[in-house]
Amino acid sequence: MRRNVIVTGAAKGIGKACTEYFLNNGDAVIALDIDRDALKMLEDTDGRLLTMVCDVSNSGQVQQAIQKGVDVFGEIDILVNNAGIQRYSTITETTEDEWDLVMNANLKSAFLCSKYAILSMQKKGSGVVVNVSSVQAFISQERVAPYTTSKTAMLGLTRSIAVDYAPHIRSVAVCPGTVDTPMLRDAIATMDNPEKIYQECVDMHLSARICPPEEVAALIGFLSSAMAGSITGQAFRVDGGLGILCKGN
Repeated sequence: MRRNVIVTGAAKGIGKACTEYFLNNGDAVIALDIDRDALKMLEDTDGRLLTMVCDVSNSGQVQQAIQKGVDVFGEIDILVNNAGIQRYSTITETTEDEWDLVMNANLKSAFLCSKYAILSMQKKGSGVVVNVSSVQAFISQERVAPYTTSKTAMLGLTRSIAVDYAPHIRSVAVCPGTVDTPMLRDAIATMDNPEKIYQECVDMHLSARICPPEEVAALIGFLSSAMAGSITGQAFRVDGGLGILCKGN
């Protein structure tokens, strides 16, 4: 049976992989992103793709987008809160504007989309919210204070949704490690010796590889399926073993 899926940050990286996964599964996808040109690159499948330019940290835009999605496809079955940005700074280096920017893009967006998508799910009597957090909700690199804080808070949001809307609506979090996305490559490109930095990213994973976004999408697809009906309120790391090895003699 076709499901109606909202994916935020849908035009690139993990979001694009999720959009393609659900379309290939026969579902209808409401793809939200602020990048109009990248949204145009997504391929429609039998009229099952609705793309909209949407700032998911803006309440009015979120309400309008979700209502349009409901008008076109029907009530929402699955929400994938994937939109996010990365900024590199410590607490003392971070300006208030930068802090608000990251919190709005990564956390407020998930709150707003969940708020209005859950109202639709309740009308249908079921639904799944998948929050794309990060391995940095568990371990943290240096100088990513706003990002780490926002992604850690998403785990609390996940648990709260799971508790408050059980048993009909489930909520889970997926916590990727290093994933081969435009965000990663753009960040590495700004650093000295990008090739060396990329190899260091590879080497710090037990899997000795950078995770393709399609693998994260496949996990999200499973967690949002009926086969995962007993899974709620939990966080799942897709991180190539990052952070579990303690080196020493």
